[in-house]
Parts: sequence; structure tokens; C-alpha cells
Amino acid sequence: MKVWWKVLITSKENSKVKHLKKLNTKKYRDEVGEFLIFGEHLIEEALKHFKIKEIYTTNNEKKGLLISKSIMNYISPYKSITERVAIVEKLNIKKESNKVLILEDVQNPNNVGALLRSASAFGFKKVIMSEKCADIYNDKTISSSKGAIFHLEIERTNIYDKIKQLKNDSYHIIATSLEAKGSPSYESKVALILGNEGRGITDKALSLADSFAKIKTETVESLNVVVAGSILMYEWSLRWI
Repeated sequence: MKVWWKVLITSKENSKVKHLKKLNTKKYRDEVGEFLIFGEHLIEEALKHFKIKEIYTTNNEKKGLLISKSIMNYISPYKSITERVAIVEKLNIKKESNKVLILEDVQNPNNVGALLRSASAFGFKKVIMSEKCADIYNDKTISSSKGAIFHLEIERTNIYDKIKQLKNDSYHIIATSLEAKGSPSYESKVALILGNEGRGITDKALSLADSFAKIKTETVESLNVVVAGSILMYEWSLRWI
């Protein structure tokens, strides 16, 4: 009878542990084209669509290379330690979508993740992000997205050039604005621009919009970017899918 066991990795000096730890930094993620996902939900979601490069676990009964809890604590950015972490290659997803979300300098990773989740929920399968947006492979972005990053085409680029390209492809560009009057046109192809948490949408982006949207509120002047963006994406999902 054969007895199988796993070798327990316990040293911070182990080359695999060093690699895992460095993947917590954007610079290293960009260099190697990989990122980390923590927890059962994200790993199972990734396995449905992608080939995971490597899985590490603190539970001997689960699939993956065995690491100690202290090593998991060392590499994890979370206070609550999970049993598994996986290395995934950076995504290259392509989607066809008549609804596009454009994020201009949304810098809080939790906000970006939540907006990606709403985009996936309401059929905005393409997301265009400016270079100053939070990294989609940041652990907070991934966690807040609840796996939405595995269902979207996400492009990080010069959004102003991209907006012009979308206009040439017959997309109707809509920007959020507190000064908006009336109702925007509900076109069959739409791109919704959301701006920075504090500054909002720049004049440069506003100048490229075809129409503007404002959410009517009663006791507050404005809503944060996640709430506003989610409401508007839901509104368009009701009009047509």
C-alpha cells in the first residue's frame, strides 16, 4: 500500500514563497504577467474559465502545494487567513458588448472592484480604464469584484483615444454630470463614463460625451461613484439587454 504525503513549505526563503510574496506588488505582477487570488470562491470561479498555474494550501486534504499557516499569513494581505491561494496568468478576455463602461481615474481599488461587479451584473461586458485607475489585479480590487474580473474584457489604455474610437463605431457616449438637464438618449450602443471619486469627470472627457446623465436625489447633493454607476448601469439594463 502506497502512502502519499505533501512536503510542507515553512521557510520564507523558499523560492516559491518569495515569488508569492512579490506578487503582492504591481511592479512585479506586471513583470511576470501573473497575479494572486485568495479563497475558495475566487479559485473555483477561476477554474471554470481559466487554467490556474499553481495552487497553495494550508489544508493537507485540499489540492495544492502545502504551506504552513505562518507562510500563508506572511503572503496574504488579509487579516482573515484563507486556506488556499492560487497564481493565475493575467487575463486576456475578449467580449462583444453593446454596453461599455469607461472609468476615468477611479483610484480606490474597492470602488473599481465594486464597479466591475456591477458591470458584469448589468451586461456591461467591456470595461475601459484609464492608466490612473486602480490596478485590477490589486487584492482589494479582486476581492471587491467577487470574481467579476473573470467575466469581463478589461482594457487599460488612453480612454480619450478609445472614446473617439467608440464614437466612430457608433457608440453613444454618456457622461455623468450634476449639471445635466433632461434625459439622455437610449441608443442601442452606449458607453458610460464615470469619473474620479473626488474630482469627477474631467473637462476633456466631458467634451467627448454625446449626452449627460444625472441621478435625481432629494436629501443629498451627489452619490459616490459606485452607487451612481451601479444605478445607471441598472437603468440601461432595464431599457434593453
